[in-house]
Formats: sequence, structure tokens, C-alpha cells
Amino acid sequence: MVVTGSFVSLVIRDMLIIAFFWITGELVIRAIRASARRAGVSRAQIRIVTEALTLVVIVLALIAVVHASGLGTQFTALTVSGIIALALSLAVQATLSNVISGILLLLDNTLRINDRIELGGIKGEVVKIGLRNSWIKTPEGSLVIISNSQIANGPLTNHSASERLLSKL
Repeated sequence: MVVTGSFVSLVIRDMLIIAFFWITGELVIRAIRASARRAGVSRAQIRIVTEALTLVVIVLALIAVVHASGLGTQFTALTVSGIIALALSLAVQATLSNVISGILLLLDNTLRINDRIELGGIKGEVVKIGLRNSWIKTPEGSLVIISNSQIANGPLTNHSASERLLSKL
């Protein structure tokens, strides 16, 4: 079998696409992992997010390789990926909103364990920051579990982090 130049260039291009997605994915995963550790997120939750992001990177890399290889027409690839994205986004809309809000809270360093906060009439101390929700201990000793999207969207007052947050401005 004779290897043609176009086949070699196709393989090289596909390898470059995979390398790009791998490096980009690793950088994003490391940044999120470091932010999550700073915020006190458990190792199990960090592992779940890492595995989910790895899966997303693999799927995106495969789609890019299929598209670059010419195995599927642009119309077919866009149609199928659009239908899949729509179905997935409708199925996990609330969960995805909370997870993205949780990641942004961690990356922005808005909330940390032991911060004293006030949100929508609830006052207390942050005892746990998860990907989907955060736990607040009230002065009475009750635990209030608030979704991260509510924290990100609502007017949040962080009484113990004003110096840390103002230094970012």
C-alpha cells in the first residue's frame, strides 16, 4: 500500500486538532481544579467536574476531527450537533446553570468557606461550597442550602470578604 501525501497531511492535521483540544482542555481543567481547591470543594466533586470536562473535550475533539476529515458534510454535522445540544440543554438546564454558577463563584473567588454572608434575608456562615449548591449555617444553627445560580443572580452581601473582593477592583 502506498501512502499518499494527502493522507499524511490529513493525519497530521487530525493530530494537531487533537493536541489543541487536549492542551486547551488541560489548561481549563487545571484552572478550575485550582480554584475549587482554594474554595474548599471536596475532592470527589472536583473529580466529577474533571471527568465531565474531559468528556466534553473528547466529544468536541472528535467532532472537529470528523469535520476536518470530511467524513460528514457541514450540514449534517451542524444539524446533528444542534439537535443534540438542544436536547441536552433542555434536559439539564437547571443543573447546568447551577454548576456553571458554582464554577464562576469559585473562579471569581466571590465566596469562600467561613465567609459571613447575607442573601435574600438569609444570614449566616458559608460551611460548604458545592458545584450545584452552597450550604449556609444560620446564627440559630440551621443549615440553609441555596443553589449557586441564586447566589450568582441575587444581591449577595459578603460581610467578611470586603477587603479580598475590593482588591480585585
